[in-house]
Amino acid sequence: MKQSQLFPKTRKEAPKDAQSLNHKLLVRAGFIDQLMSGSWTLLPLGLRVVTKINQIIREEINAVGGQEMLMPLLHPKEIWSETGRWDKADEIMYKLSDTRKKEYVLSFTHEEIVMDLLRKNIKSYQDLPVAIYQLSTKFRNEARAKSGILRGKEFMMKDLYSAHANEEDMMNYYEKVKGAYVKIFKRLGFDFKVAEASGGVFTERHTHEFQVIGANGEDTIFTCNKCDYSVNKEIFEGNEGEKCPKCKEGKIEKIEGTVEVGNIFPLGTWYAERMHVYYTDEKGLKKPIWFASYGIGPTRVMGTLVEVSHDDKGIIWYPQIAPFDIHLVELPGGNGKEIYEKLKENNIDVLWDDRDVAPGEKFADADLIGIPVRLVVSERNGDKIEWKERTTDASELLDFDEVIKRLKK
Repeated sequence: MKQSQLFPKTRKEAPKDAQSLNHKLLVRAGFIDQLMSGSWTLLPLGLRVVTKINQIIREEINAVGGQEMLMPLLHPKEIWSETGRWDKADEIMYKLSDTRKKEYVLSFTHEEIVMDLLRKNIKSYQDLPVAIYQLSTKFRNEARAKSGILRGKEFMMKDLYSAHANEEDMMNYYEKVKGAYVKIFKRLGFDFKVAEASGGVFTERHTHEFQVIGANGEDTIFTCNKCDYSVNKEIFEGNEGEKCPKCKEGKIEKIEGTVEVGNIFPLGTWYAERMHVYYTDEKGLKKPIWFASYGIGPTRVMGTLVEVSHDDKGIIWYPQIAPFDIHLVELPGGNGKEIYEKLKENNIDVLWDDRDVAPGEKFADADLIGIPVRLVVSERNGDKIEWKERTTDASELLDFDEVIKRLKK
C-alpha cells in the first residue's frame, strides 16, 4: 500500500473531547473516526487490525467446534416477549416501529434468535450438541458511551452459542470455550485474568469475564497472588489482604483499571423453558435444551491493545495484529519502489511511505501508526536498508536478504 494513497491522513492533534488514549491515538493515526457519541467508523487501517483480531478468534473458536454464520440485526418484538426481555432489558435496547406500527429492536445480543433457530431444527438428542457463532454488530443504549472505542452504542461482537442435552455436557463445553478464550487472549498478547462475575440481564448464574490488566479501564477485580482465583468487585464478598478462599495460601489483591474484553455465560434451561425449545431424549421423553453463550468484542480488543501498548510517540502494535508487517520509509535518493516490489514478491505486507514530505514528518507518522518494523531506504544508506523496531531507538543496516530472513523467522 502506498501511503500517499492511504485514506485518511494522520492528524497532528487529537479531538478536543478525547480523554482516553485509544480515542486520541486511534483517531490521530487514522484507524477510526467518530460519527457520534458511541458510534465509530473503522477506517482502512482499523479494519485491517480488527480483521486480524477476528481471524485469531475464528481459528480458536473453529478449533472447539464452532460453526460460523450470520444472523439478522433487526428483530421482531414477539421473539423478545417470549422471554420477557422486551421489558426486562428495556433500558439498553434500541426499539423502533415501522409505518405499519410493527415493533422491532436492534440486536443487543442474539440468544432469542438462536433459540428460535434451535426449535426449528433440533428434534432429538441426536441433533445435539450444537455450537454456532457470528462476527457481527451489536447495539446497546449505552448511557456512558466514552473511553473511545472501549464503550460504544454500536460495536462489533463475536458471539458464540452452544446447545446441549444436559448440564454436564454444557459445562464441559463451557470449560472448553474458556480454554479457547485463554488461547485467544494469549495470542493477542494480553496480561489478563479470568474473573468470576454476575450474569447481568443474561442469567442469574455466576459467569466468567476476561479482564485485561493495565488497560486504564473502569473495572476492578480481586485476585489471589498465588492461584488463579479472581472475582469481579460486584460479587466479591471479602476484603483485600485476606487469605484466598480457594487455595488457602495466597492473599487477595485488588486490581483497579481493568478492561473486560470477553465473557462467557452458562445460561442453563431458562431460555428453552420460556421459548418451548425441547428435544426428545433416548427414552422418548421431551426435555429442555441446555444453553450457553460466549462473547468477545473485537473492536473493544483493538482499543484495549492501544491502552496497554503505546508510548509518547504513538501506538505500538504487536506483530500478530499490526495493520502491516513493515513500514517502508523512502528518503531522498532511496530505491523505495524497487524494495517495495521485492517485499511484495516475498509476501510481505508493506506500507510504503512514498510521500513528498520532510523526513521528520515521515518518522513521526511511522511512530504514531505503530507498525512493528520500520525500514528506511535513502541515498546515505546506499544499497543497505535501515532496520528499526518500533519498541527500540536502536537501528542497524542490513542487506535485503537479511531483512527477508528476519521477517520470515
